[in-house]
Amino acid sequence: MKRTSAVTVVVLVFAGAVLGGLAQLALATSGRPIFAPPFTLPVALAAIGVIVVVMAVPIRRMTRGGTTAPVDPFYAARVVTLAKASALSGSVGVGAGIGFVLYLLSRAVSPALTTVAPAVATLVGAAVLLAGALIAEAMCRVPPRDDDRDDSDGPVRARS
Repeated sequence: MKRTSAVTVVVLVFAGAVLGGLAQLALATSGRPIFAPPFTLPVALAAIGVIVVVMAVPIRRMTRGGTTAPVDPFYAARVVTLAKASALSGSVGVGAGIGFVLYLLSRAVSPALTTVAPAVATLVGAAVLLAGALIAEAMCRVPPRDDDRDDSDGPVRARS
């Protein structure tokens, strides 16, 4: 599995910001109340980010020689898949948080702190999830072995 690229993260953050801001705008123009994320959402996002890192620690120890036990491939695959999914959803969450905050701050009437604080907290919680997921992906990377290295970087040439 390839690591999450920076381009993917940036594109998902941008898409989340656009969709989050447009969703708030659509709710406001239709006369409905805008979405205010509950305070449990950032707590849950941050907790998932921490849990993903904690789950990746045993894999890091096994791949770096901290223990003599072999790496359980099924556990490692589950953790790296969870880390990848968390990175993607954290990117969208950061973008949505940015969209919510930008919408609230762009209104003609100054928003109350009770409406901005949940949006900022969601942005921070999603950022913790994204950071934890990217750290866990890096921790699950297996270092190259000596026999895996290929010293010939260029094309194969015929010897004369």
